Amino acid sequence: MMKKLLPLALIAVACEAMAQDAQCVRERAAMVENIQAYASDLSLLGPQGISESVLEAMRQTERHRFIPGRSCSVAYMDGPVPIGQGQTISQPFVVALMTDLAAVKPNHTVLEVGTGSGYQAAILARLARKVCTVEIISPLAEAAAKVLRDLRYDNVSVKVGDGYRGWLECGPFDAIVVTAALEHVPPPLIEQLKVGGRLVMPLGSIEVPQQLTVVEKIAPGETRMRSITLVRFVPFTRSHD
Repeated sequence: MMKKLLPLALIAVACEAMAQDAQCVRERAAMVENIQAYASDLSLLGPQGISESVLEAMRQTERHRFIPGRSCSVAYMDGPVPIGQGQTISQPFVVALMTDLAAVKPNHTVLEVGTGSGYQAAILARLARKVCTVEIISPLAEAAAKVLRDLRYDNVSVKVGDGYRGWLECGPFDAIVVTAALEHVPPPLIEQLKVGGRLVMPLGSIEVPQQLTVVEKIAPGETRMRSITLVRFVPFTRSHD
């Protein structure tokens, strides 16, 4: 009798997993539709909205794999999600918006400052040749590196360190995405950004919403900045060394 019950139990588990996967696909598709609607309503990016390449990266990336509990209903909802250590995974629209503003191309090398769960790095990895991501909180960096490795994001390198200093050995970078708020742009990041490259980050105090800002390096030692919209990010954490 036990031998007969065991296969039935395995079939039940497999059916439950398939049902959850189907739910995740539906919720992810709805998430992308919401992103498109936000971009259209806010007119932040002109009539073209979020690029199709970014939307496709959002469709293909399993966000639920990057949050505690792996709940589809939580992962694809319209809002940030806590990931532990006082950190969050950003609202899906903000991830898409920052990625789009970075203008990542297939031959690019990209730096992310603030790995967090690894989700933003996974999105960037679908668009770029190489992604280097720095996280100052060791448990988050280790967990993100494991998830990215398990999901075969082989073009992503994760480093534990102070992202204010960038990652000199991995650069120079065509694009830089910073996922924590600071009142100024770290000079080392500008130095490691190629001429013609873009840096996207929230600028401002953590006491009030920050300005999502695009910094373009138009010549050595010369940049151009533009503010996009108000956002709210966790504070930029520095090492005490």
